[in-house]
Amino acid sequence: MGQPGFWDRPQEAQDTVERLKSVKKIIDPWRDCDQRASEMGELLTLLDENQAESLREMEADMVKLERDVETVEFQRLLSDPLDKNSAIVSINAGAGGTESCDWASMLLRMYLRWAEAHGYRVSSVDGLPGEEAGIKNTTFMVEGPYAYGYLKAESGVHRLVRISPFDANKRRHTSFASVDVIAEVEDAPEIEIKESDIRIDALRAGGAGGQHVNKTSSAIRITHLATGIVSQCQNERSQHQNKQVAMKILKARLYERYRREKESAMLAQYGEKKKIEWGSQIRSYVLHPYSMVKDHRTDAETSNTQAVMDGDLEMFIQAYLKQFAGKGSRGEGK
Repeated sequence: MGQPGFWDRPQEAQDTVERLKSVKKIIDPWRDCDQRASEMGELLTLLDENQAESLREMEADMVKLERDVETVEFQRLLSDPLDKNSAIVSINAGAGGTESCDWASMLLRMYLRWAEAHGYRVSSVDGLPGEEAGIKNTTFMVEGPYAYGYLKAESGVHRLVRISPFDANKRRHTSFASVDVIAEVEDAPEIEIKESDIRIDALRAGGAGGQHVNKTSSAIRITHLATGIVSQCQNERSQHQNKQVAMKILKARLYERYRREKESAMLAQYGEKKKIEWGSQIRSYVLHPYSMVKDHRTDAETSNTQAVMDGDLEMFIQAYLKQFAGKGSRGEGK
């Protein structure tokens, strides 16, 4: 970065800056812990039992250092080559009409809060609002180091149990929404997309109607003919930008398909008998008759449902990564 002309090629320069951020996110916390441990070791040799106040301060500092070291060690679980990448997240409402659409919007808010708390950038790619409330589906990008490594724990079906705010009789309803998380990929030599492999359709950007409806066909939908995989983007300012983002998402989805097929072949080769269930229910959020969020893969649970809906997902993400470390990108080895 210190070389003359570094900023002459903005895109390459930005890629280098992002790589630097990714490396520093690993190295800097380790260096900080190492330095603090050395300083504490030296200070301990200068203290004696008569310096009670200083010893209490030292004890508090050591407790904090221990927590920080545990955090650094936890990052070692993010060993998948794609873990350091940004994430592409899709949320789709299940059957159930307005109830499921509202649940999908609640999940979107939860992930936006989580991303904000962790310093990630979020950009909307595509979405379709519900007819009465909430959203039918949405796709957004979470950009920053290790976004995929953390959010991959969220892939699957999420179940909500509550008293419906849309039911005049105040009955209990169960709603479902699916969350799909894939890694953004830049260099994937296994994936080559030719113009003849795809169909590109220009669409009018969707909306709720009125003066904000897009009068031009700026939205782009790309269909990969061989697999039927579709990507779409409507939230950028121009058709060209929408096409670039849609191609990026298509490439990521094709690479995810490639990874899944490769993992399935390996499981078959080594005689793995357990079924891979990509869309299985992973977590329940119960708001009535009691309060509980429980992850069915790890049995991690909490009664503080409000904190979870406000983006506090650390318990579930850490439990997932600890349990499934080294067992596949999505925990198929359970």
